[in-house]
Amino acid sequence: MPELPEVEVVRRGLVSWVRGRTITSVDVLDPRSLRRHALGPEDFIGNLQGTTVDDVVRRGKFLWMPLREAGSAAAAAGDAATAVPRVALMAHLGMSGQLLMQDPSVPDEKHLKVRLRLSPGNGMPDQLRFVDQRIFGGLFVTDLVPTDDGGPGGLAESPRPLIAAEAAHIARDPLDPAFSVELFYSRLRKRRTGLKRALLDQGLVSGIGNIYADESLWRAGLHYARPTDKLRRSEAERVITSARDVMRDALAAGGTSFDSLYVNVNGASGYFDRSLNAYGREGQPCTRCAAVGINSTIRREQFMNRSSYTCPVCQPRPRNGRW
Repeated sequence: MPELPEVEVVRRGLVSWVRGRTITSVDVLDPRSLRRHALGPEDFIGNLQGTTVDDVVRRGKFLWMPLREAGSAAAAAGDAATAVPRVALMAHLGMSGQLLMQDPSVPDEKHLKVRLRLSPGNGMPDQLRFVDQRIFGGLFVTDLVPTDDGGPGGLAESPRPLIAAEAAHIARDPLDPAFSVELFYSRLRKRRTGLKRALLDQGLVSGIGNIYADESLWRAGLHYARPTDKLRRSEAERVITSARDVMRDALAAGGTSFDSLYVNVNGASGYFDRSLNAYGREGQPCTRCAAVGINSTIRREQFMNRSSYTCPVCQPRPRNGRW
């Protein structure tokens, strides 16, 4: 599954291509990619045609585009820029979903599912294509609802206190300017679980998947089984700071691409996997230990039907650890 940096790379790319442009027509080539839109393709098309993309917003791995309706009162008065969006186009990338900007002259991709044609954009590509080889992702229209804390719904160019209904249940992610370490720590201390399991809990902190959990814990020098109810505030802050640093490094590299299917809106893959310190490095030297002359190798352990990668020296397992 693509993780937060991959989705943020897509968000940043989409903003520059689609914000402020009107959806002029929609082609649904495979209705299976609309299975989350309960009212079907005709309703999906009807909800999109004529709307203008207000922004591109992300919280955790959830991505949506608020839509200004052409028939709104503000738009009718000639002030469409102030019309508050009430619905959004939500994209679920799944395992292989891609949002690609293409010119009409570019042949259709083999696994093209949905095509949005956009109003002219100063020489920019006119089509937003949703491509999905494995068909685990999809598009759907959803309502925007007020955020429970009155803050922005997520990371956006023009943040509003609105969030896609399907994302309202998840916590803020470490890259969100409104993320609160104090709130995170107070909730963390109430859990009786292991630290990595808590980091993967989207109701506590969103957007951290298996790869970035291992990398964040390695940078923080903490073991995944560290009991959350025994964690000090300084340690909680350290792991969140590490998560931010890891994700920002991944963003600078374009994401963590282990699969050629994970690409941004221009079709370019990321390469942060070359810079991983823990994940996938079983049997290789721990770079932190090697830097101070300690001979230690990364080990892999089974964790929640997945794998966890740690250094036994600088991330020692706690005696009273929890999974």
